[in-house]
Amino acid sequence: MTAVNIVCVGKLKEAYWRDACAEYSKRLSAYCRFSVAELAEARLGQNPSQGEIAAALAAEAKSIAPYLGAKSALNIALCVEGIQISSEDLAGRISDGAVSGISTVNFFIGSSFGLDPGVKSACDLRLSLSKMTLPHQLARVVLCEQIYRAFTIIAGGKYHK
Repeated sequence: MTAVNIVCVGKLKEAYWRDACAEYSKRLSAYCRFSVAELAEARLGQNPSQGEIAAALAAEAKSIAPYLGAKSALNIALCVEGIQISSEDLAGRISDGAVSGISTVNFFIGSSFGLDPGVKSACDLRLSLSKMTLPHQLARVVLCEQIYRAFTIIAGGKYHK
């Protein structure tokens, strides 16, 4: 069974976001080993300089690094410069990965300043959920839903129409 991890910087603050993610986690348990790792966000002041932002992203990258090391993993960075793909394409990438020996799919969501360039370059795919800007909490819920949708597509379920 494929392991799917969402590795994100920061926590879901509101209960309704946590509840939504928990619902998709429960649904996904039929298809994969699903987990969410919430990593500490680097603290920055009100108006951080570019250097302070770069240092914060580098510190966050150190906590992300252990999730990037597996050779049998498909690593996907969520970032604004990423490509947009269809739900069917995401399902195909997950399915093709499993057929070719990929046992883990990791999705990385950065802090409000994004992901360190080194994390993005270490990933196999840079993905954008939308051209519109989404709050990180909502992006996580949308990602959970799309992962669930991908697995129902793979399984030939009725959820995806």
